Amino acid sequence: MKFFIDTANLAEIREAEALGILDGVTTNPSLIAKEGIKGLNNIFQHYVDICSIVEGDVSAEVVATDFDGMVREGEQLAELSEKIVVKVPMIKDGVKAISYFTKHNIRTNCTLVFSAGQAILAAKAGATYVSPFIGRIDDISWDGMELISQLVEIYTNYDFETQVLAASIRNPLHIVKCAEAGADVVTCPLSSIMGLLNHPLTDVGLAKFLADAKKWL
Repeated sequence: MKFFIDTANLAEIREAEALGILDGVTTNPSLIAKEGIKGLNNIFQHYVDICSIVEGDVSAEVVATDFDGMVREGEQLAELSEKIVVKVPMIKDGVKAISYFTKHNIRTNCTLVFSAGQAILAAKAGATYVSPFIGRIDDISWDGMELISQLVEIYTNYDFETQVLAASIRNPLHIVKCAEAGADVVTCPLSSIMGLLNHPLTDVGLAKFLADAKKWL
């Protein structure tokens, strides 16, 4: 399972890269705004900066919601780097845009997916990734992990090449559950990845080893 970090913060991306476990980055307009980046040229440069750090794919989202606008923005984004994956919302014109991009060899990430039906449409249109938002599904008292399992089964049944990219990860347990379900990718905050390091018995064991090591002196 690939690990993507869901951020536009360069320091966090460098920290995840330094761990040696980073496979890619996902961003969205909210994450870009959080970094205080304004102006199209500055935003494009920020994507280039991210690509210079990461070896893998970098998802950059279109802002337009009409077909022509998404195509125009997506083509501009794709020109920035071969690592860029154009992130497109799960709406009617978004599906049309994914089909267009697929025919023109531009990779895509279909975002804001909340149902198997939506994910089937994205896969049929040729999306490289589909991003089900499991945390937001959990927020409305549905089961986000059930959707991940469902998508993995459907895509396997029909040999869809689209990868299941589990998004809206809220905690380390989500990551483990996604791995159990067979998700191709998880994208999450750095804090969730770092949370995988933690276990009280590791802390207790290390403290014991260090205490015993002092006896050597």
